[in-house]
Amino acid sequence: MTARIVLLVTSPRLPVGLLTAAAWDVVRGNPVLAGAESELTAAVRAAGAEVTVSDGPAVPALLHAAAAHGAAVWLAGPAGDESLARELGLRLAREPGLAELELMYGSWDPPGARLLDAVEVMDRLASPGGDPWKRAQTHRSLAGYLIEECYEAYDAIGADDTDALREELGDVLLQVLLHARMAEELPDGARWTVDDVAGGLVDKMIRRNPHVFADDRATTLDEITANWERIKRAEKARDSVLDGIAPSLPALALAAKILDRAGRAGLTVPLPAADARPDPSPDAEARLDPSADPEARLGAELLAAVAAARAADLDPEAALRRTTLAYADAIRAAERTTPRP
Repeated sequence: MTARIVLLVTSPRLPVGLLTAAAWDVVRGNPVLAGAESELTAAVRAAGAEVTVSDGPAVPALLHAAAAHGAAVWLAGPAGDESLARELGLRLAREPGLAELELMYGSWDPPGARLLDAVEVMDRLASPGGDPWKRAQTHRSLAGYLIEECYEAYDAIGADDTDALREELGDVLLQVLLHARMAEELPDGARWTVDDVAGGLVDKMIRRNPHVFADDRATTLDEITANWERIKRAEKARDSVLDGIAPSLPALALAAKILDRAGRAGLTVPLPAADARPDPSPDAEARLDPSADPEARLGAELLAAVAAARAADLDPEAALRRTTLAYADAIRAAERTTPRP
């Protein structure tokens, strides 16, 4: 009967003792070899299996153990020990009668497993002995980087470049991880972790999607959107329909968002008139009077243009960006044909 060698691969991102029933059967019933001591070798020993750490060439040791016992198991390291698998596979291809090689997965990475790696890497970078630049940052000093990375992801979407989008989303994720790691060093009562960020998001998604996670009967997009808004209003006590809009949005996007919120709330408020006369009264309307100065007049005209874009179901930010970039191309073309001074 041909001997059997099992290469047992496990996920380093799961608890060490979390193995399949088939994996436990094979390690309990056969000699187990490994390249180094680890938490996994300790867990396998604690379960009653015999583990030998090879201090020499692994392939001869595996072949010897398989010949002596009919089967042997190699407990692969965190990286999977691909070089050992390649060497053993080539040896058995030349001498197929020595043993049969079997690859067994004792556990698998769950979806999102590399996020755990990202958290671990960020922890090392932001801990003593890590990256001095990251350790010197604050939430405020990083604020501009977060906006910049989001814009770069936005540009990748606009260019339909999904490879670039993957990379830029990684840069956005880096900012999230760094902010969360820095928050771990806040004073007692104020600190939070990346798990708090993820946990809050999970709770919110479940709470605001009862048509998926509960017995809500909403089926159309309008019903689902109405549910989302209703649940959001119940969660956040707000005095105005405009509460929650970020004032730091780009001006065109801010105007579009405000007009959209007012429209959804059924509010009809006249836009500032670009040709209105100054109003000497000291109330809020006078402060908004667009004829007070040229900048106010221009602002009123731009706001009217945003309102017209919304009425036509157009995105004013995207429209201006598209036209501006086309104009930039025209400038570059002119530069190629016009001698420089």
